[in-house]
Parts: sequence; C-alpha cells; structure tokens
Amino acid sequence: MPIRKVAFKPGVNREKTRYASEGGWYDCDKVRFRQGYPEKIGGWRQLSTNVFLGTCRSLWNWITLDSRNFMGVGTNLKFYIESGGGYFDVTPLRKTTTNGVTFSATSGSTTITATDTSHGAIEGDFVTISGAVDLGGNITAAILNAEHQIVNVTTDTYTFVVSATATSDDSGNGGSGVDADYQINVGNANVNPLSGWGAGSWGAGSYGFGGTSSEPLRLWHQYNFGEDLVFGHKGSQLFFWDATNGVSTRSVLVSSLSGASDVPTVHNTLIVSDVSRFVFCFGTNVIGSSTVDPMLIRWSDQESVVDWTPAATNQAGSLRLSQGSEIVAAAQSRQAILVWTDAALYALQYTGPPIVWGATLVGENISIVSKNAVAYANGIAYWMGADKFYKYDGATSTLVCDVRRYIFNDFNLDQAPQVFAGTNEAFHEIWWFYCSASADVCDRYVIYNYLENIWYFGNLGRTAWKDSGTRDFPVAATTTNTLVNHEDGVDDNETSTTTAISSFITSADFDLDDGHQFMMVSRMVPDISFTGSTADAPVVNMTLEPLNSSGSGRNSPSSEGGVGTGTVTRSATTPVEVYTEQIHTRIRGRHITMKVHSDTTGVQWQLGSPRIDMRPDGRR
Repeated sequence: MPIRKVAFKPGVNREKTRYASEGGWYDCDKVRFRQGYPEKIGGWRQLSTNVFLGTCRSLWNWITLDSRNFMGVGTNLKFYIESGGGYFDVTPLRKTTTNGVTFSATSGSTTITATDTSHGAIEGDFVTISGAVDLGGNITAAILNAEHQIVNVTTDTYTFVVSATATSDDSGNGGSGVDADYQINVGNANVNPLSGWGAGSWGAGSYGFGGTSSEPLRLWHQYNFGEDLVFGHKGSQLFFWDATNGVSTRSVLVSSLSGASDVPTVHNTLIVSDVSRFVFCFGTNVIGSSTVDPMLIRWSDQESVVDWTPAATNQAGSLRLSQGSEIVAAAQSRQAILVWTDAALYALQYTGPPIVWGATLVGENISIVSKNAVAYANGIAYWMGADKFYKYDGATSTLVCDVRRYIFNDFNLDQAPQVFAGTNEAFHEIWWFYCSASADVCDRYVIYNYLENIWYFGNLGRTAWKDSGTRDFPVAATTTNTLVNHEDGVDDNETSTTTAISSFITSADFDLDDGHQFMMVSRMVPDISFTGSTADAPVVNMTLEPLNSSGSGRNSPSSEGGVGTGTVTRSATTPVEVYTEQIHTRIRGRHITMKVHSDTTGVQWQLGSPRIDMRPDGRR
C-alpha cells in the first residue's frame, strides 16, 4: 500500500467521541489554526518589570492629541494609569480628615493604631498620612507620613504595619496636625460565595439550609472622553481623570467638576457612545433618589460628562428596559449600543430630540455570563452565555460550537463574573477566559476563529485583555500582577526568566477500512515548518499512539514483549527537526492518533500534511 497523506479538518471537536471525530483534531493547548493548519500560538513578554497591586479586571487604551499613550488599569485594590511601563496611582479619594488623626504604638511591635472618628475604612483600604511628627523613638515622621494599607478596623480606629519596631520611647500621638487621605474602599479579587441564613433571598434554599449568594468582585469599566477618562465600578459613583493634569494627579468625582448637574450617584456599568459622545449609565438611580433601578438607563447631554439634567435645551435623558431583572452588560456596535439584561438583548439607537435614544428588543431568552463576556469584531458582537455562545449581526443567534460541552462541563459557575472576552484581530480570533471547575481565578481559555469558523482551547492564566490598536501587541494582565504583550516572540517571558511554552495538538483516531484490520505503520514523512523560531536547532516531538479498538484504552506498554523487549512498539515518540526527512518505526494498532508536542524555548512550528506508510496487518 502506498504512503498516505494524513489530512485533518481544521479546528477541535469535543462534541463527539474520539473515534467519531475521525478526520479531525480532538485535544490541544496553546495552538491556533492558520488557513486550516495548526501552529503554536505566539509568545508573550512582560511590558515592564514594574508590578501593580491587586488583580486587574479592566484595561483601556487611548492616545492623547500630543501622542501620549495611556492605559487605564483597574484592579480590586487600585486604579492606575500605565504609561511607558510605569503604573501611576490615580485611585480616587473617598474622604479626607484634616487635623484629626492620632497614633499609638506598642513597644516591640511594628503595628500602629490610628484613631479617626467614623473613618469609614475597611480592611485592605489605603490611607495616606501627612503632617505627623515623630512618636519619640523608632517611629519617625518619615515612617508615618506615607501610604499605608489598613489591616484591622473598628468604628473609630484602624491599624497598619510600618517598617520599624516601636520602643518604649514611642509614646507620642503624632501631633495635632495629622491629615489622612482615604482612597475608595477596596473590592474583592474574586467572587466569595456565601451560604446560610440571610445569605440569599427568601426561599432561595431548601428548608433548614438557608440560601446562597455571593460578594461581588471589583469590576471596573472605563472609556476615554476625548483625551480624558471616565470610569467607575458596579455600585460606585462616576470618576473622572483629566489627562491635562498629568499622571501624578488623582481622579475625582464627576459630581465635583464645574457645571455638574444630577450626575448619577450610583451605577452598575457605563459606556461612552461613538455618536457625539453621550455618557451612558446602566443600572442607576433616578434623579432625586439614591436607590438603584437595575433596569434604568440614563445618559448625559451631548458632548458633556457633567450635565445629566433633562431639559428642553439639552439631550440628557433616560429610559427603562422591561425584559429582565437587571442590566448586565453594554457594548458599542457599528450602528447601535447593545445592552444585555439577564434575559434579553436591546439595541439603543440615536433618534434625536425629543426622545433622543430609543430601545429596540433584538433578542429574547438569552443569557450573558458576565459584564465583560462580550467582544465585537468584524461588525458582529460575540458573547458567552450561561451554557452556550451567541452572536448578534443584526439578528441574535446561537453559535454552533464544537467544544461547547467540553467548556461548560468544566466551568466554575460561581466565578462566572470573572469571565472576560477579547479580540485578537491579527488572527481573526475571539478569546474567552474563564475559571475551570476547580479554579477560583481564570485559568483556561476558548477561542473562536470567526474567519475559519472553528474552535480551539487551552490553559492560560489571564485576568484582563486589550487588543492591539494603538499599541503594537495585544496586552493582557497576568495573575502575577503584571502586564504582558502577547504575540511577541515565541516564548513565555512573563518574568525576566525565559521559559518554554508547552504546546500540543492531538488528532482524533484514524484507521484503515473502518478498523476492519489492524494496521502496521513502518514509516512517517513529517511536514513541519519552523519559520519564526529563534532556536538554532528547533525541534518538536511527534507521537503515534495506537488502540486495539475504539473502546479500549491506549496501548501503554512500550513493546509487545514488555518493557525493552520485542520489535513492534505500541507507541512511538520521535523528535522532528528541520532536516528530518523521514522516520522509521513499527507501530501496530486498529486505530492510531497523532500528536505534535513542543516544550523547548525558541521554537515556533506549523504542521502541514504529514505522510504515513500504513499497511494492513491482519484482523487479530
């Protein structure tokens, strides 16, 4: 029998069994497809050696008129402006106390107790002290007059840890002129499920077990308003950062700006429209009330971030959606603003005065798993629901997903708010990052290639993503509190130490004559391209692994006669490099899978169409 070309359909399919997926790919990690052929994904490199505090959940990039390139970085602890690889803390202040803070120290301890009546701080908050004097011993003014993270709180006191150990001489109180600037309360890094009586709504749990709910994680939303930035998080007021004042200036409340009128006091998400720059708040308060209406939409006057009072002389206004119990997400599309509730999808379109903006129901009985689970590419919105994927291209429809069951069977629904989507436009991809069933931080991803209409997946820890646009590479936030440039190089350079990216792809089973006879594989002619590799001698491993039947396990012994004996191997793995012309082996089985695997630095590979010498070898 002549040598045969082995060709597999592009994409990975886990909706069927390994044998039923014959002719396709079944498993992979850190692999993508280009024109139907699998290749290792690009590497990543740390944006800088600097780190930020907290878990980043939001990235936004823009350029000012004088060509300054800014990245808003929102974490559960801080809000930063990244510029030139540096992280500048612009976290808004919640409260300032003037001449009202005193201190006490305990000899032999590094813990300082501060007294400030009704300070309103919680554990983990940050406070900046100024105006303090020495306590008399090791606790100097320079140590006190700095930013501190609060450890424990009572109504009128809190503690923080300093770098020096107090002595008996540290008996002072810091003086009478101590000021304290309190940053907004910190948020949760992940969802904290609660249970028991009082944790959920009435009737949510079985009798005697109480209900369940969760403490929300800190999810920022941010958009540039011209050169400046307007941002907030669920349950917060609106904040504003003025780029003119530079990165050393903190952000402020929009309500504190000149001309502010009826600015929302609370909101769940926001967006700035491309049509004449309206600022929208979703899930916000009615004018004159502090109570949140989770289905209410309010927008500012045209070209204004401060004027929210509807009048005949402006275009500020509001409307309330009807289907659902709360607004979950919003995104700018080509001709409308798309708004997702927990039950429906609406399209907001500009109509002009007096209505200004109108809402059209464009999708019913749909779900969206988180506020960041939607991405917009190629004129189409794609998002992840509670149990399937959707798209909106003028009509709402379900995406056919070849890995749907695999993804949602290994999905931590408790951590669903962490799910976020991002585009990788250079490769026509939508990436969704999510938590696997046993994880409480995003550790897996699934990719939809909208050009080739295929799916693939893998393992990677990321917490936020922003596609390239005004920067050379897509930027992602890592679980180690850094930013990295993706598609930069071929290795993992998240730290200063270069490590290999372990990538592989495994085929479904293939056979001869539907497995009527066993096959003997005596030779393989690989087809591997190493274009883009930086290693002098790049290499991948190719494995042929047989089964005796579609329902049996892998043939794990190394040979027919036991380890190290016999002549017919049950499986074979061999390195393949640039100059490998053919591989001689002796593999026997009724079904065979092929795997390509790389775990060395400096390697970039693409698989073509390998050829295998497969011969019938009897029915037993």
